[in-house]
Amino acid sequence: MELSSILRVEAVKALSAVTSKKRLLQEIGDVASSAYGLKSNDVCQALQERESLGPTGVGQGIALPHARLADLEKVHGIFVRVEKPLDFDSVDRQPVDLVFALLAPLDAGVDHLKALAMVSRTMRDPGLCAKLRANSDLPTLHTLLTETPGIRAA
Repeated sequence: MELSSILRVEAVKALSAVTSKKRLLQEIGDVASSAYGLKSNDVCQALQERESLGPTGVGQGIALPHARLADLEKVHGIFVRVEKPLDFDSVDRQPVDLVFALLAPLDAGVDHLKALAMVSRTMRDPGLCAKLRANSDLPTLHTLLTETPGIRAA
């Protein structure tokens, strides 16, 4: 599995006017709707339910919200670069500006875990994160994420 198999160019956004975690999750729902034809409210609700179990802010300005949804056939990714970092209840208490959301089928099992591990490894690369923070061009962001060599799921 590679990021290019789960992340469409249309699912990459740079947002400037997001001021809360709740609003960010709504924006992710809207992106999922336009990029993958999913119901925005269903996506937002599933992500909020997952966040209520424990925040997905993993530290160093990165969050990896994820949820399982009915009626999905494969794992989908959404990447959002937030211009003004926001509180995401991260483990290191630092605000978040890079968000990679994953949506998986209810029965995805191993595929969901592989995708989450792949995204986690990708987003732990400080050089990549610096490039993502320095760019706002959506095709460039997509290329940076999907053409990073050597980062694949097991």
